[in-house]
Amino acid sequence: MLQVINPYNQEIFAEMAYDDNVSVATKIKAARTALPMWRRMPLAERMSYIKEGLAYFHQNKGAMAQEISCQMGKPLYESLNEFNGFFERAEYLLKIAPQALAPDILPPKAGFVRRIQHEPLGVVLDIAAWNYPLLIAVNVVIPALLAGNTVLLKHSARTPLCGVHFEKAFGHLSEGLVTHVVASHEQTLNLIQDRRVDHVVFTGSVKGGRQVYQAAAGGLIDAGLELGGKDPAYVAADADLDFTVPNVVEGACYNAGQSCCAIERVYVHQSLYDRFVDQARGVMAQYVMGDPLDGQTTLGPLADPNALDFLEQQVTEACRQGAQIVVGGKRLGGTRGNFFQPTLLKNVPNDAQVMQEESFGPVLPVCAVASDQEALAMMNQTRFGLTASVWTPDQDRAEWFARELLAGTIYQNRCDYLDPALPWTGVNASGIGSSLSKYGFYHLTRRKSIHFRTKV
Repeated sequence: MLQVINPYNQEIFAEMAYDDNVSVATKIKAARTALPMWRRMPLAERMSYIKEGLAYFHQNKGAMAQEISCQMGKPLYESLNEFNGFFERAEYLLKIAPQALAPDILPPKAGFVRRIQHEPLGVVLDIAAWNYPLLIAVNVVIPALLAGNTVLLKHSARTPLCGVHFEKAFGHLSEGLVTHVVASHEQTLNLIQDRRVDHVVFTGSVKGGRQVYQAAAGGLIDAGLELGGKDPAYVAADADLDFTVPNVVEGACYNAGQSCCAIERVYVHQSLYDRFVDQARGVMAQYVMGDPLDGQTTLGPLADPNALDFLEQQVTEACRQGAQIVVGGKRLGGTRGNFFQPTLLKNVPNDAQVMQEESFGPVLPVCAVASDQEALAMMNQTRFGLTASVWTPDQDRAEWFARELLAGTIYQNRCDYLDPALPWTGVNASGIGSSLSKYGFYHLTRRKSIHFRTKV
């Protein structure tokens, strides 16, 4: 039996039975059975059905937001805000689907018809993470359905009720269209290797991504992997600190720092360093930790209780190397919740673990740099490459960093935001493939070449 533990009070919030091998096989069969009808349906009709499914989320927004907060701990206002991104992405993907999925027509050639069609892959297995349980799933479910695929959704064990809602929203349109699977780790790896599954998308840790990729290789299927990051920010000498500091702090602490594209290390030009640290201290002191359902709470508990030990270890190790704690640095005492204090560290060496390994918590390590060139070198000293942000009013400076930074998304004066018109992709250990934009459709389809000789 899967138990979902509320990270605020440690009480059992929900229980769900795991699928056994028979029920998993039944769900795969249903997905394959639904596939021929769905892939042959005209795109306009698929779009109409999907809009019906989205109506379910509008109708149940309030109750679902409370469930999200109780399952993984984010404050209620953040759970409600997640719906804004959910609908923005879904509606944009619906808007561009006709163009993104239209055949590529090649230049005319006498006596021939040539085009490239974008065909559905088949049954797509989406292994979704808990930190943004709606956004991560919508990135795959909507474009996969629009492209003519059916979806098996294996949602995180921390947020399985979200998987149930996706099935309720879209599964009723046709049995097997979207099916939620409650599976163990071993069952999930077996599911990836099932020959009736045609593609897998995974969002999670690097370790988990390797396991998924190895399992997918056994069946010679492709995989999309979004594996997180250690995303840097650079505060240039001309940055507006009154604008930059609150945005950078929010980029580190929103969702308690449990975001793959959270700001996890900051390089500040030495001319602004002391002022940045002082202002950041003030912003971080304003966070209110408490019940996620309380409207006054602005920082919720961490979803994983083991994260408390890991973050304390990162802070301790950094201090041994010369870093200093400005504020925070440890778990919150006197509570059952998995709370870690908003933490600001200064004078952090770039080789410290807290600068190199994903923290996934409200920890902001800061380092002074003497120049743009030094900042660039330190920002690129990482095995990750999801996003990077440059805080400057100078677009030429931002463009220079954009050319040189090894990351999938480069921001100027913003962070921790996904524009659905832009592909979400990573470099190195941050993943493989793309979601969102037209390229997200391309990753969930295969190319079919049409080459007809019409005159013989």
